[in-house]
Amino acid sequence: MEKRQPIDLGHGIQLIDGFDLGLENRTGTYVMQEEELTLIETSASPSVPHILAGLSALGLDPADVKYVIVTHIHLDHAGGAGLLLQEHCPQAKVVVHPKGARHLVDPSRLIMGARAVYGDKFDQFFEPIIPVPEQRVLIKGHEETLQIGPSRVLRFFDSPGHAYHHCSIYDPVSNGMFTGDTLGVQYSQLKADGVSLYLPSTSPNQFDPEAMLHSLAMVQEMQVERIFFGHFGMSTEVEEVYRQLTMWIPRFVQIAEAVAASGDLESSEVSRQLLAMVASYLKDQGIAADHPEFGILRSDLEICAMGLVDYLQKKQ
Repeated sequence: MEKRQPIDLGHGIQLIDGFDLGLENRTGTYVMQEEELTLIETSASPSVPHILAGLSALGLDPADVKYVIVTHIHLDHAGGAGLLLQEHCPQAKVVVHPKGARHLVDPSRLIMGARAVYGDKFDQFFEPIIPVPEQRVLIKGHEETLQIGPSRVLRFFDSPGHAYHHCSIYDPVSNGMFTGDTLGVQYSQLKADGVSLYLPSTSPNQFDPEAMLHSLAMVQEMQVERIFFGHFGMSTEVEEVYRQLTMWIPRFVQIAEAVAASGDLESSEVSRQLLAMVASYLKDQGIAADHPEFGILRSDLEICAMGLVDYLQKKQ
């Protein structure tokens, strides 16, 4: 197992790399070292050993974890919650959006949907998937709060667009928002080259561009100073996040609509055109086509294309 020291993000927040899909800087678990020790996001079950190693490096005992918050119940964000609770965090409750709770208790539909996307790689990426006992699920709806420390009260916001069952979590101490996938993906490997790239996550099967832009506007109105992504890490250039997402979301939809208008709406053609558009943008930023980040970009855009096709088919 690859090991990496947790990243100190300031304001009592640490980030543990979960090595989702076996990749560095792919997903992470945020740790809030408060009176009520709190984790945000778990990634899938294969990330649990990395979470445990990160907690150990911080001198923390997983048995002391009180809350495991998930922004939404897709397996790359919440798939490890059941395993953590069953084997390592006996005191913890999982905090989830009202529409996501039943899928933690009975993950059968989640499993079926993820198998359709990942095929024969599903077991490698996600197993084991363990149901969360209903009595250990804590539901938080729009603008409800959770106090985890004397001066730290987290506030939950309904934030659809990527999924109906998505919440974002506002932290007043950092003046930051944990946005899961609603505000897309930060491709942090490009930062070393001086390039910021934020792309929407339009994966199946609940992508809604209007809802995503509405959620973005809600976060923007709150004047946060930090955005904590599910994939991956923190950004303080919040206006650039808003600018890029506002630019990319309609462009993604337009490409899918153009492919549909040609009479053959295939996700492979949508992903090919998405990749060409993003590659052209990055070329203008001085990023060559053989940059290592293109490996994950290609994979992400294939899944984004599936979600765009699903969106247009439902719309029709």
